[in-house]
Amino acid sequence: MTAASCDDEPTGIRLGTATVGTVDEIVEAPGTVTARTAATLTAPATGTVTDLLVESGDQVAKGEVLAVIESPELERRRDSAQAALDQAPSGGGLPTGGTAGFTAVRERTDRQATEAFQQAREAADKIADPELKKTLRHQIDAAKEQYASASAAAAAAVRSVQQGVASLGRAMSALSAAQRLQAEQAYQLADAAVDALTLRAPVAGVVQLGGTASGGGGSLSDLLQNGTPGQMPQTGVAGVDTAVPEGGYVAAGTPVLTVVDVTHLGLAAEVDETDVLLVKPGVEAEAELDAAPGAAYPATVRAADLLPTTSARGGISYRVRLDLGEGTYADGGDVAPVPRPGMSAVIRLKVRQATDAVTVPASAVVSADGKDTVWIVRDGRYQAAQVRLGVQGEETVQVLSGVTAGQEIVVAGADQVEAGAEALR
Repeated sequence: MTAASCDDEPTGIRLGTATVGTVDEIVEAPGTVTARTAATLTAPATGTVTDLLVESGDQVAKGEVLAVIESPELERRRDSAQAALDQAPSGGGLPTGGTAGFTAVRERTDRQATEAFQQAREAADKIADPELKKTLRHQIDAAKEQYASASAAAAAAVRSVQQGVASLGRAMSALSAAQRLQAEQAYQLADAAVDALTLRAPVAGVVQLGGTASGGGGSLSDLLQNGTPGQMPQTGVAGVDTAVPEGGYVAAGTPVLTVVDVTHLGLAAEVDETDVLLVKPGVEAEAELDAAPGAAYPATVRAADLLPTTSARGGISYRVRLDLGEGTYADGGDVAPVPRPGMSAVIRLKVRQATDAVTVPASAVVSADGKDTVWIVRDGRYQAAQVRLGVQGEETVQVLSGVTAGQEIVVAGADQVEAGAEALR
């Protein structure tokens, strides 16, 4: 406030005047730098990393081959499925035991199909790439539906034979078709599991060998703009590189490498429940990073989560997601360094602004009988004026009613003012 003032030395009361100006209301919140997205690729099965084609820091394109794992278990399963397919009937040859033999063969085929689908589902669940996992799951579900239809047709044919309305040849044809389909699907699913041992980048980004480090500021989901959880955070022993080397052994689910998309960095702010209703998309903000003292990074609110989280202090807060701009240093305007995901930040959100507003220092506003009050000077004496406040900044607040621009007010020492006392200058 540009106010003329004078001091009453014995009491510490200081006078000034209400002015017209701009007031910014700031909400301050802790936060972290976030990446656009990230994906940790894990070993789909127990085996050995035969080829590791990248190093930490390498930039890779989506779909690029990053590593290859050799798994004798999956390869044996595929070879077994291939052998079963080679032996699958293509028609002809009746099972012994009449219709009971047909039923026994169909039930055995059903069990083999169920086992193959279960093994394929377990292999798919260990794949980190969400798109590949989704594709394999759809393939498994489609195969199950197709086989269920073939099995039902074989069962219906057997019942028709038992009822004397169909020939054994028809039942045999239906049963052979079911057996052949089961063998084909078992091989296709086993082959797809082996193909998944070739790890490809699910997104374009920067490689980090191994998984996400534990013991830091949060989980991988905290470092992502969309909050998508990562796969199996990695733990290790201090002083030991936990990244899997080429030729290294991996168990199913072991993190092999992580790809982080940092093309668009953001911020995740934890805003207290008392302030979050003021935060809207488009609100401008400024971030200060512990890693870059003296630098300021502009940011813009993109969205605020609907559901709350529990803050570190035990209170209720809501996550606000912001787009992060290029930072600069205040002393000279030099470009600040590009931050990394997970870095701590203090975020100041400019939630409201009032221009051409009647303003008074925040220190001038006191509470009297539960009402916001400003002491004004009228006819040379102190008088309490109830005020209605608008935008409230850290040092200055907007007064909507009760005080007019240019009016003399108490700006400090208001707790020592007595109503009606003479205002000393």
